[in-house]
Formats: sequence, structure tokens, C-alpha cells
Amino acid sequence: MILLRAWWLLALLPLLLLVLWILRRAPDAGGWERIMPRQMLRAMTALGALSGRQPVWQRMLAPFAIFALTIGLAGPALPRRDAPVLAQTDAVIIAIDMSPSVANGPGLAEAQVTAAGLLQALAGRPVGMILYGGEAYTIAAPTADTATLETQIAVLEPDTLPNPGSRPADALGLAGKLLDKMRRADLILISDGGGVDAQAETEASRLAEQGVRISTLRLAAMAPEAPAPPEDALERLVRGGGEALPADQMTRLAARLDRPGAAVRDPVLVALQYRDLGPFLAAFALLPLLVMLRRQR
Repeated sequence: MILLRAWWLLALLPLLLLVLWILRRAPDAGGWERIMPRQMLRAMTALGALSGRQPVWQRMLAPFAIFALTIGLAGPALPRRDAPVLAQTDAVIIAIDMSPSVANGPGLAEAQVTAAGLLQALAGRPVGMILYGGEAYTIAAPTADTATLETQIAVLEPDTLPNPGSRPADALGLAGKLLDKMRRADLILISDGGGVDAQAETEASRLAEQGVRISTLRLAAMAPEAPAPPEDALERLVRGGGEALPADQMTRLAARLDRPGAAVRDPVLVALQYRDLGPFLAAFALLPLLVMLRRQR
């Protein structure tokens, strides 16, 4: 739990002084306590002629209402694990090739290790994930909760995707939709290079025009009897200052993708990442106020 507006806690200092004053205040009998002997004052109070001092719980109603309002204004909040990270947060999309040349061979395990390593190296940045074969599928929009992505990566199997084939162009197009209108973003393709064609290069250029930087990590392992893609296939997709590196250099790539100012976030967007409990706590101020305003008979 965090406090979104912690400076409101400073109001607790004058509240504490108010409580001490209330507790130490002499009995209030309309001024008669200053001129009547103590015994007579007690007798008049016992007869009901004078109200005397209120019970402690009644004197604490107003301070309790102020306390509830102060705590509510301080904004205690819990992180929202289901909240996607929005545009101005330097998002990264990881696109994993699940074509038969990868999924049906040792390349799948290599892709899983590479993707998991990227998640650790990209700590602090929102990450999304796409799987592609004959079609591309969104597994997760950019989110700061990467634990979900780690689970998804761990359970990848050869038959995870229903359509065989290799269409990196579809993955690039889907990434463009996820990263649309983002101020800064990266796309990292984990692949053996299969399926790269003119359409994929066109989609890569379109992403670069959006401001997306494209990098690739080449898988060394391939399924038996799978046709070898051109050596420069993945290099042809690199755009915007990205790099094409072997898959085992994912940590090096993540370090090079760091951008100055990436950690600077809009306070409004940060607030959206938390569930503000302040209004619920402030509502407790109504209870003592209702007691204080109840009709006296």
C-alpha cells in the first residue's frame, strides 16, 4: 500500500492538539462552573439542571470525523495488477516466432529462455507479448506486471498456436495497433528469420514512421529438415536505431534499448496504476457526523 497524497498526514498534528485540548478541558456548565462551588455543581448536574461534561465518546466524534477525512485525503492505495500501462510509458512488445521451424525443434526452448531473459533485463518498463505463426495473436498488452508474461512463456508448446506457418508481417501489423500513438516504444522480434518478405519489410517501415524502434534476436536452433532462412532476413526488419543480435545476447540488447527519460512518468498515468481507497475511508466521517446531528429530544 502507498499514499498518493501523503502530505495530508501533516493535518494530523493540529488534530492531535485538538484532541488533547478536548480531553483536558474543564467541565462546561454554561459558565456556572466558574462561580458555583464544586459540590453544588455536582448536585445540579446530578439533578439534570446542568449538562456537565459529555462522555468521552461524544467528545471524540468531531475529531474522529476529521481523522477519517484526513486519512481519505492522504490517498491510501493498492497497486492494480490488471491495469495496462498507457502511452507515455516507454512500452516494449516482444514478438515470439512460433512457426513450425521454431516450435517443433530446440528453437522453442531457446525462444523461451530468450524471452524470459528479456523480461528480467527490461525490469521497470511495461512489456507486452505477441505470438505469431500463420497468424499473430496478442498475449498481453503492455503491462508492468511481468509475472503474468513469465507464466505464459513457461507454458509455450509446439501446438500453442492453431495455424502453422510463419507470418512476421502479421506480428508487425498487430504490434502497430498495440503501440499506436505511443510516444516511445520498442518491438523485439525473437525468430529464426523465417517468413520475412516484402510485406514484413513494409510493415516494419510503417512502424518506424510511428516512432517504434525495431530490434531482432536470432534463434540459432531450428527444427529438423526446416528450410534455412536467408542470413540477412532479420537484419532487413531492423528500424529506428534498433539492432539485430544473436538470441543469447538479449541482456546486451535490453541495455542498449534504454532511453534517457524513460523512467519519467505522467503523474496522472501513475495514479491510474493504483486503486485509491481514500473515498471509502473518507466516507467513515459520515458516521460520527450523523450521531452529532441526530435530533435531540
